[in-house]
Amino acid sequence: MNADARGITIVGGGLAGALLAILLAQRGWSVDVYERRGDPRVHGYAGGRSINLALAERGLHALRQAGADGAVMAQAVMMRGRYVHPLQGEPGLQRYGRDDSEVIWSINRGELNIVLLDIAESHGARLHFEHGLASVDFVDKVAVFKGDGHETRKPFQALVGADGAGSSLRGEIARVLPLGERTEWLDHGYKELEIPPANDGGFRIEANALHIWPRGHYMCIALPNDECTFTVTLFMPHAGEHPSFETVRTADEAQAFFMHDFPDTLPLIPDLRDDYEANPVGTLGTLYLDRWHLDGRAVLIGDAAHAMVPFHGQGMNCAFEDCVALADHLDANASLSDAFAAFEAQRKPDAEAIQQMALENYIEMRDKVDDAAFLLQRQLELALQERHPGRFVPHYAMVSFMRIPYSVALHRSEVQRVILEDATRDVASLDTVDWDVLDAAILARLDPL
Repeated sequence: MNADARGITIVGGGLAGALLAILLAQRGWSVDVYERRGDPRVHGYAGGRSINLALAERGLHALRQAGADGAVMAQAVMMRGRYVHPLQGEPGLQRYGRDDSEVIWSINRGELNIVLLDIAESHGARLHFEHGLASVDFVDKVAVFKGDGHETRKPFQALVGADGAGSSLRGEIARVLPLGERTEWLDHGYKELEIPPANDGGFRIEANALHIWPRGHYMCIALPNDECTFTVTLFMPHAGEHPSFETVRTADEAQAFFMHDFPDTLPLIPDLRDDYEANPVGTLGTLYLDRWHLDGRAVLIGDAAHAMVPFHGQGMNCAFEDCVALADHLDANASLSDAFAAFEAQRKPDAEAIQQMALENYIEMRDKVDDAAFLLQRQLELALQERHPGRFVPHYAMVSFMRIPYSVALHRSEVQRVILEDATRDVASLDTVDWDVLDAAILARLDPL
């Protein structure tokens, strides 16, 4: 496609919007980005409190394409695995991969956004802050943006909705084309707390890990930040039997709850009482659409198209993959309409696969990581990876350390799960596993990647 004659208007200057602006401006496109919030480089990041982001290979690959990986990784904290804190028993690290070449990275959303906006601007993208999308005339191709008491009418060739789960552009498209939108809300919510630095300015607990306190149908997690704090997130049901956000409302109730269920966190979270009362309960949901685009006039990416729950740490990584895929399809197709259709056809099955895996991972994190049968299967998974490299690849490795389509990772994970469950049924240790039967099953059912 001839980029010189093409302009793209991106609605939303968050992570996906800023990254897409870089990728397209690099290719010679005329790029305008409209963001309803103020410029975070001037006013500070106004995104509110946020579950920390886990950067994995898919997202890193996209940042490399944009030349942003160096600046981002300078602020990232390595996470080697899950550091599990059971209520009874010793806490310990469960590695994500085989060694430090297979890790994920904790990053701050605001810092990442600022890096990407700076790079986008350096490539010539025009950034318009305090401009929220008010309405779109798809016949005359004019978008109206409002903010700070003024209104801007912007003629456009094509709009990209990178404006998140509550996308204004999605609402405008739905007025002229039914998108089949439905949101499935999780009956669990979350509340954020914080572990401050130790008195010496360092981390209070193991820095290079994602900490989990699994408790069955609820849990706490903690992700490290580069200023030696941890962002702590409590996940539990909104209502119903104790504990839930309905039964743990006040500072006194939170103090008693943590003393009973998370006693080792109390010395780590000195402001528990104040944070618990001050911070809101967040909601969690999965957004499904039947269609992501309106011919060649508009297309949705990231959370605007497929918001997911955060339990696989893949929302940002998936959105960044969207950006690379959309830029590639715009290169490869003669018309915007063909590019948007090809993008949707490629990415929709993969988005649905990671949405499913994210929901499944919540159950694993809160309920299985301290379960003996699960731990034995994890042990076997690593042994089979050694025996059958490239053929038996652990689920987490396929999602986080590789860039194979999510839909392929989901299918292979389901096959492998059955193999692992069959092999460990009524087995106490790997010493009694029937390796001959296992090897034959893997060769028969899993093609090399």
